[in-house]
Amino acid sequence: MNELTTRFQTAASSDSLIQLVLSHPFRDHAEASPESDKALLAAVEKIVVRPVELKSGRSFQFTYGEARRETHRNLPLDEAVGEVERLITGLFRRGHLFTTEFDFTVKVKASGKVRAHQFSPSRQKAAPTDHNRKKQYLIPDGTPCEFLQEIGVMTADGNVRKQKFDKFRQINRYLEFVEDVYESFPNSGPIRVVDFGCGKSYLTFALHHLLNRIHGRKVDIVGLDLKADVVEHCNEIASKLGCDGLRFESGDMAGYSPLESVDLSVSLHACDKATDVALARAVEWNAKVIFAVPCCHHEVASKLKTEFLSPIMRRGILKERFAELLTDSLRADLLEGCGYRTQVLEFISLEHTPKNILIRATQDSAVSSPAIPESVKAVRSTFGLEPCELERLLVQSICPEQDSAT
Repeated sequence: MNELTTRFQTAASSDSLIQLVLSHPFRDHAEASPESDKALLAAVEKIVVRPVELKSGRSFQFTYGEARRETHRNLPLDEAVGEVERLITGLFRRGHLFTTEFDFTVKVKASGKVRAHQFSPSRQKAAPTDHNRKKQYLIPDGTPCEFLQEIGVMTADGNVRKQKFDKFRQINRYLEFVEDVYESFPNSGPIRVVDFGCGKSYLTFALHHLLNRIHGRKVDIVGLDLKADVVEHCNEIASKLGCDGLRFESGDMAGYSPLESVDLSVSLHACDKATDVALARAVEWNAKVIFAVPCCHHEVASKLKTEFLSPIMRRGILKERFAELLTDSLRADLLEGCGYRTQVLEFISLEHTPKNILIRATQDSAVSSPAIPESVKAVRSTFGLEPCELERLLVQSICPEQDSAT
């Protein structure tokens, strides 16, 4: 039995288990895997295991997270231990065990080498085990949170204001996306973040809260924005709240150079080619995780030339939406060509904004050298496109031997 399974069994038996998260499936193992595991490796992004109290007694609920749905399976302790052993041994690269006493992380390298790390959490409270439970937010409603009070989302006693509940849900949704890739950050030292175009910085403060206040990690977070008055105001709030390791600077993303390596690069609602600049800089810095929520997409929309798309091209809103999907698809493939495992996710509900696509990319050690994917070249050929801004920037910075025009 491997060490993660042993620790899971001990925590589950002693009621100290909060949850176990298994992520980063070995998709390259799918063909050699049994038929029963092929579908799991192809569709499931992560599995969360937590204790639940059923009428029959305590069980352990396995939640299988796919792109657009979740499925559940409840197992007794002995079967749950066996299933965890099976999953972590050959199907998932990473496991993160959360308990009331310690957190324990295991990472399996492409070479087969295993790296494990234990650290102390900043909590001592077990997770609820009721089966049909209320939505559990990383920042809960009813518990005072300084930065949410400061920006007017919460009252002094910790209750979310009714008119701000959409913002509250958006902040927590964002943190869930970060929490999903937390294991990609280094186990020791400060977590370094650059947030391009941070604006009023609601989500920048939320990120600091997650990493520093919830996980108890040292951070070095830089919020970058062009508006000097906004930067000054954010620095005042950070100072008032005692946000160690958080600062805001006035500047342009194209000219910014971090002093140290970058663990997370964030660009939310950067307009048109600004998203490409942010993505290219993140790749150039070898960022371990990249988040981008693109805004407008003028570049591709203005250059589509194919005759067989005339029913779309003649209708402005359809052309605009098609161009958005095509642009973000090219961005995702280009990041994969640079060694990232890339997902395109729904950031927030469409009822709040049509700009709801999140591109999330995590480094994949299985890719050794950057290259422009053949899929990108094929799409350009099909739709009569020149290399997009991101492709041009990547060719200039990290793969100059590539001919982006071919």
